[in-house]
Amino acid sequence: MKIKLKKLHRDAIIPKYAHDGDAGLDFYSIEDVILKPGERKAVGTGISIELPDCFVALVWDKSGVASRGLTTIAGVIDAGYRGECKILLLNISEKDYVINKGDKIAQVLIQKVERVEIE
Repeated sequence: MKIKLKKLHRDAIIPKYAHDGDAGLDFYSIEDVILKPGERKAVGTGISIELPDCFVALVWDKSGVASRGLTTIAGVIDAGYRGECKILLLNISEKDYVINKGDKIAQVLIQKVERVEIE
């Protein structure tokens, strides 16, 4: 399956799989950010995606990043959303967390979902 991606910023890095067989595409920061302990921020990727109906992009932590105290929150990008994919990050460590432009900040899994009817 092919998903359309669009670079919204000249510094954006096209998401990619780090290794054959990986489930998630790595997403990268387009900005330098320092998150204080307990601080959260939506960090820009400079990328928009065009998902078909009944597909979702699920945002997950990168294990190496999470092990140093940075976690993702608000991890759903719906099929109808066409804006910039910003990754909402939370510093759960006791130290400042430095993100540099070009750093991997999350992984995104693209999945087909089944719509349900609510009675």
